[in-house]
Amino acid sequence: MATPTTAPATRQLLALGQSVWLDSISRQLLDSGGLERMVRDGWVTGVTSNPSIFEKAVAGSTDYDAQIAELARNRSVTRYDAFVALATDDIRRAADVLRPVYDQAGTRDGYVSLEVPTGIEHDVAATIAEAKRLFALVDRPNVMIKVPGTPAGVRAARELIAAGVNVNITLLFAVSAYEATAEAFIAGLEDRLAAGQPIS
Repeated sequence: MATPTTAPATRQLLALGQSVWLDSISRQLLDSGGLERMVRDGWVTGVTSNPSIFEKAVAGSTDYDAQIAELARNRSVTRYDAFVALATDDIRRAADVLRPVYDQAGTRDGYVSLEVPTGIEHDVAATIAEAKRLFALVDRPNVMIKVPGTPAGVRAARELIAAGVNVNITLLFAVSAYEATAEAFIAGLEDRLAAGQPIS
């Protein structure tokens, strides 16, 4: 996957099986072909996002103005709905750029992540419902829904994995939180197998 234009350190990481993910996304990066070049040249194999990244992208350019104006004309659209509309468009496009990596890696890499909103990190049912909704909205096999590693988030992750949703657990600041996340991952796969669903 890496080419001679890839930085030596990046080539070494990839050779060791380490994914290199870009912690940034913007419409300018997509429109300019910048992300496509980074993926093609082997600089990055995935992309992660969060609300702060999107806030910076939207506030720092006029790339979103037309879509925001269109959304504003619909008075029933909430601020969160507007954010989701903007974000899922970018996430979908980034997933398409990363799809060759996903295919070449046999689904082990080439993902782009989208985070559930703040405020539901202690609500298992709300986290599950919103993660499933976002996963369906993006409608790409190589999207991961980012869920915070709170006790509720870890419980939600088990059910999401069992349902076939790709999950990226974030904010793990203790070994015990990592262990709980690993156990939830394995349990989710076991639940899925017990239901006769594939885990590939």
